[in-house]
Amino acid sequence: MTPRRPKRRRSVLAAALATALLTPVPAAAADAGRLQGTGTGTGTRTGRALCSADRDRTLAARMSQDIRAALANRAGTVSIAVYDTRTGVVCRLANHRRYDAASIAKVLMMEATLRRAQSWRRGLTAWERAKIRPMITRSDNEAARRLWADLGRACLNRLLRRAGTTRTTPGSRGYWGLTATTAADQLRLLRALADDRRGVLGPRSRAYGLRQMAAVRRDQRWGVPAGMPRGIRAHLKNGWLPRARHGWRVHSIGTFTGDGRSYRMAILTHDNPSMAYGVRTVERVAQAVHRNLNKGRAIGQDFTPESEISEVPDGSAPAERQSEDPAA
Repeated sequence: MTPRRPKRRRSVLAAALATALLTPVPAAAADAGRLQGTGTGTGTRTGRALCSADRDRTLAARMSQDIRAALANRAGTVSIAVYDTRTGVVCRLANHRRYDAASIAKVLMMEATLRRAQSWRRGLTAWERAKIRPMITRSDNEAARRLWADLGRACLNRLLRRAGTTRTTPGSRGYWGLTATTAADQLRLLRALADDRRGVLGPRSRAYGLRQMAAVRRDQRWGVPAGMPRGIRAHLKNGWLPRARHGWRVHSIGTFTGDGRSYRMAILTHDNPSMAYGVRTVERVAQAVHRNLNKGRAIGQDFTPESEISEVPDGSAPAERQSEDPAA
């Protein structure tokens, strides 16, 4: 017969279990899970630095504080990735969490088309140019559908590998908007347009891609340009899609050039109650980034007025159909 455990030992074990349950999850583990932009997630609650920089630690600390303040009391789930070439500042918040890409997947399509033409030692065809331009500048879905079908998954995956992405998977059944991606991977795709250190795209291809993203029409220039100073040029793409799970996905990615500098950011969100709410969350973060990287410079673009934000989905996937949750 097994001897009965002394009561004192049972009490000690119970106390130890309670302590373990109350011990905070390590930051790395928390980043792999759900981080809220409300101040209740580990990334914002503990005051853990979101930004780092070997060259300017004061700037990194201030940016961390301002990004946390921008997310204070905001509902929804937020992921952030930022890199500034001049200061070396890097910011990360849940940057490996996966989201439905919505229309930011169109940047992947553009880069895959440019890379294919480059590997075949030719320029873009008239047909390719006629699809890329409207797909990026006005988020044309018919152009995207045709280009997606023409590229195929193998071509898209080759570009993703070349760019160094680790958690991006092209959407199935022709739904490019259901491509699963992360803020970290979006920053890698922006890097492919900003520099050639990985040899993804040559100078002409990069210049062409950046020109398209700089020409996004006015009513789609919300998001990461908010707070951008005069003299800086935004090259951006946005995505906005509601689904049965996680509500509105509202994403904004962009690279910024001018005044002898270059920096880039990717802000992905879901669980937003409306598109306008998600846009404002993104813009609060973007403003904090621009303000810190351009200290003392006059703002060239303010928050987007709520009256100018449409609640019409981007059409990158059926809005009413419940998708498999890429973040699960």
